[in-house]
Amino acid sequence: MKFYRPARPGDLGSLTAYEKETPHPQRGEVLVRVRAVSLNYRDLLLLNGSYPVDTPDGLVPVSDAAGEIVETGEGVRRFAVGDRVLNTFHSDWFGGPYPGPAALLGYGNGQDGWLTEYRVVSEQALVALPDGLSYEHAATLPCAGVTAFTALTGPRPVTGADTVLVQGTGGVSLFALQLARLLGARVIATTSSAAKAERLTALGADAVVDYTEHPEWGKQVLELTQGRGVDRVVEVGGPGTFGQSLLASGTHGAEIALIGFLGAGGPDVPFMDLFRSGITLRKINVGSRQDTEDLLELLARHPIEPVVDSVFPFGRALDALRHFESRTNLGKVVITI
Repeated sequence: MKFYRPARPGDLGSLTAYEKETPHPQRGEVLVRVRAVSLNYRDLLLLNGSYPVDTPDGLVPVSDAAGEIVETGEGVRRFAVGDRVLNTFHSDWFGGPYPGPAALLGYGNGQDGWLTEYRVVSEQALVALPDGLSYEHAATLPCAGVTAFTALTGPRPVTGADTVLVQGTGGVSLFALQLARLLGARVIATTSSAAKAERLTALGADAVVDYTEHPEWGKQVLELTQGRGVDRVVEVGGPGTFGQSLLASGTHGAEIALIGFLGAGGPDVPFMDLFRSGITLRKINVGSRQDTEDLLELLARHPIEPVVDSVFPFGRALDALRHFESRTNLGKVVITI
C-alpha cells in the first residue's frame, strides 16, 4: 500500500510517498480502504512544524477520512466487510465530557493519520456513513463539520430566535453558516471580498460584513442587530478577531465558541469589557463519537451539501496541501484515494 509522510520534520515540501505491506487487523480492529480525506488548518501546522504541542516526527498526516471496511479482525461487531465508514476526529472519545488532551491521541500528532490507501483502526474509532453522503463530502465532516455542530449545540443549542456570527470562508465557518440556517437562526458572516460575500449570501447568510472595508467590523454587526449584538459567535480567528467578536456580542450574555487561532495577534481585551459583556466562553475540542453520530443523524433528516473548493487525486497530495496553504480556497480541499 502507498502512504505519505514528511521526510524532514517541519518541512511540508518534503512530503513523500512510500510503500509498505498492507496491514491486517487484530482483535477488535478493522482494515479501512480509504476513499477520500479532507484537509484542515492543523494539518498544515503539523507539517510545517508550527503546531503548538510537541509531536513525534514522521507521522502520516491528515485527520479526516471516509472509506469502506475491507477486512475485520476477530470479535468485531460494529461493522462488516463492505460497510461505508467515517472516522471520528478523536479515536478514543466516545461521549460525555471532554477527557482532556492527555487521554487522546490525535491523528497526525499522536498517531498516524489518514493520508494512506489503507488504515487499521479500532472498530470503536469509526461511525457508519449514511448512503446519501459521497466519500468526498463525508470526508469533510470529522473535524470541520463536527466542530461547527458542537459550537452551535452544546449546553444551549442555537434556535430560530438567535443570531449567529461566523468568520470567513473556511471549512468550520461554512459548516456553521449552513447548520445555523438549518436550525433556523439568522446568520451574519464576515469576509474579505465582494466575491466571497456573494457566495456567503448564496449559502444563506442574512448579512455579510467586509472586514477589509470595516476593520472595526464588530460595530457593523451591532448596527445589523439594532445594537443588541449576536447570540453565538463561532470564533475561528482567535487573538486577531476576539476583540471584535466581543464587541459584536453586545452586553446580553452571548456565547463565544472558541475554536481556532487563524488571525494574527490583536490588541488586549480590557477586563471590564469582558465583565460588561456577560459573555460565556466555551472552548470547542471538535467533538466525540456521539457528537459525530448526532451530526450524521441531523444530516440524514435535513441534508446539506458540504462546500468543497477542489478535489485532488492521491498522487497530487502535495499540490492539494500547497493549494490549501495559499488560503485561496473557499470551502474544503479534498484528496481522493
